[in-house]
Amino acid sequence: MTNAIKRIDPRRPFIVTAAGLRRITLGETGGANTDEVQWSAHGAHGSATKPRRTISDPKQMMLVAAHTDRGALDDHACQAIAAAALLADAQTEVALLVFGELKDDTAALGVDKLIELPDYDRRTFAPESELRALQACAAALAPRHVLLPDNASGDGDLGRRYAASTGASVATHVVEIDAKQVGVYEQARRAFATRALPDVILLAPNAVEAKLPFIGAGERLAGDFIRPASELAQPYRDLGVEEINAAQVALEEADFIVSAGNGVSDVASFEQLASVFGAAIGASRVAVDNGHFTRDKQVGATGKTVEASVYIAFGISGAVQHLQGIKDCRHVIAVNLDGSAPIAKRANLTVVGDAQATIAALIEQVQTARGASRATSNETRADARERHPAGVAA
Repeated sequence: MTNAIKRIDPRRPFIVTAAGLRRITLGETGGANTDEVQWSAHGAHGSATKPRRTISDPKQMMLVAAHTDRGALDDHACQAIAAAALLADAQTEVALLVFGELKDDTAALGVDKLIELPDYDRRTFAPESELRALQACAAALAPRHVLLPDNASGDGDLGRRYAASTGASVATHVVEIDAKQVGVYEQARRAFATRALPDVILLAPNAVEAKLPFIGAGERLAGDFIRPASELAQPYRDLGVEEINAAQVALEEADFIVSAGNGVSDVASFEQLASVFGAAIGASRVAVDNGHFTRDKQVGATGKTVEASVYIAFGISGAVQHLQGIKDCRHVIAVNLDGSAPIAKRANLTVVGDAQATIAALIEQVQTARGASRATSNETRADARERHPAGVAA
């Protein structure tokens, strides 16, 4: 019987993504070692760049607003920017208003104008200040549409507040969008509805592919028309973020996870590393079946599905079920003796080495770094005491 399964030629042209992963270019022919090889602008081995989106006589704006996390935008926010860039015509610029510090390459994301508000910290609850900032930005730029990622971490709430305060038309949980209309699910996903593009668009995750065939101008605008958050009175009392032991955080809610597999022989050292890192503990099914970890620590299709920003897998080969459980993690780091293990194909970074030796080295490095930091802090306090002895007014 003839095998009808189409095989992908591994010698076909490929690109290297920003995450360092090789992606075969569909629809192309030729060998990966020929002149036909295509590399992304982020690839470490190539110099090819995407063209800049052509804008002639700009007359209007598309505004995207989003919060950053540790100086970066998540995939959902990048998708909202991509939607605005794809909807923009030759006379429309894409502006991005970010709450928090941003270190990403905004031009590569498709942004033409950037307004950065570093003093609006995502960890601080200040919805009224953020609303006034968005209102001021919209008043200054007069955008055709305002787009935000519809999430539960501030952007979705901000978009709804803005629409309500300005009386703007709004569509939430948008799963489909084009130049004329948006589409949403209704009646518990039993029906699908469309409407003309509203003033405010809140995009559901994965409604738009974040990769763009072009780049933006990436220019910065001074946000002097927006008052700093510190100058605005808040009707709320922010009690701050309560720090708790990472081991008490459910795996589904953990942002940093270290996970052990069959390659981890010293569980005590692994748990010490988790404590030093301040990370939650996960495990593979094999490690759980061997009795090293309780069942609630199991990550995978038959365990917990996690969405951590950082997931470090020690001694985990990467069975299909385990990879299914970490598919939504942002950064995956694998530590394994086998550099060709399945986990390496999913990982953003693979350390080929012994898991126990790596764990010991990491513990030593972190403790050394923290010791140096404490010493520097103590020296600073000592210098301050010498400059201002007790009883002498500073």
